Amino acid sequence: MKNELVKDWMTRDVITVSPQTSLAEAHHIMQQYGIRRLPVVDDGELVGIVTRGDIRGAQPSSATTLSIWEINYLLAKTPVADIMTRKPITIHQMATIGEAAKIMLEKKISGLPVVDMAGNIIGIITESDIFRMIVQEWEAADAEQYQADAAVMSV
Repeated sequence: MKNELVKDWMTRDVITVSPQTSLAEAHHIMQQYGIRRLPVVDDGELVGIVTRGDIRGAQPSSATTLSIWEINYLLAKTPVADIMTRKPITIHQMATIGEAAKIMLEKKISGLPVVDMAGNIIGIITESDIFRMIVQEWEAADAEQYQADAAVMSV
């Protein structure tokens, strides 16, 4: 299981934003597509990553004296470049799932942009992708065991 390759389990159609994308727009994109992180790309180069938690942390607290209109204005004018994690940790497409999981655990992150040999983003691997792989492996093992048990019982 841990020797499976990242390229076989990553999400390929990565939705990205530019550094100039507003926090409000990035939040809308995340909600629309049901995702929690957006790689930030400038002229084809991965320059950062912004998460739903980053955007939540950038919002004023409920104790603010700002009106809802002022808050929305600030979110609409603030670019993701102001809050993104610069130079995000990445992983190569030929790395193993075990390597990806180890990096995520050690760095306490839930996803890694996947890059090719030239450093171009070609996918993203997340905890959800790894969980999906584990569940499929377990289901396949359970099916094999069921077939083996059925064969023994029919003899």
